[in-house]
Amino acid sequence: MARAFEPLTVGRVIGEVIDPFTPNIRMSVKYDGKQVNNGHELYPSSVAARPRVEIHEGDMRSFFTLVMTDPDVPGPSDPYLREHLHWIVTNIPGTTDATFGREVVSYEIPRPNIGIHRFVFILFRQKQRQQISQPSSRDCFSTRNFAAENDLDLPVAAVYFNAQRETAARRRTLI
Repeated sequence: MARAFEPLTVGRVIGEVIDPFTPNIRMSVKYDGKQVNNGHELYPSSVAARPRVEIHEGDMRSFFTLVMTDPDVPGPSDPYLREHLHWIVTNIPGTTDATFGREVVSYEIPRPNIGIHRFVFILFRQKQRQQISQPSSRDCFSTRNFAAENDLDLPVAAVYFNAQRETAARRRTLI
């Protein structure tokens, strides 16, 4: 799984959003059956519905927290609102998907306005089933601080996609 680490470094997810970690759990993120791969571009219209996030390892006695953020708000050249929180699901049992967890912050549709944004899914292993504190705001969220405040270790998996504002002309070509 060491190769899974490289695109996260090149895409500056490691460094700007999370600290270096060793991926040791397989996680898949799919929008309408389409797999999310590191650095690939998705249209905002194709990510409007909540994705299916599956954890392929662990067991029913292990629990995970999923965080989705946009570190490029309001724009990648000046992300002074970094990070914008899009979704938090906790207490997801291993070998299941996010629908089996507890949604702490509801899914917010990605709507990039300026430039190309990264949308990052980060999976943390919990020490046990636990209550996670709800962040006070979606803006200026910090994945690192959230993990520390909730006694979560380094991530066990992460993946990101890119998206930019979708013009009317681009939407018509998709239909």
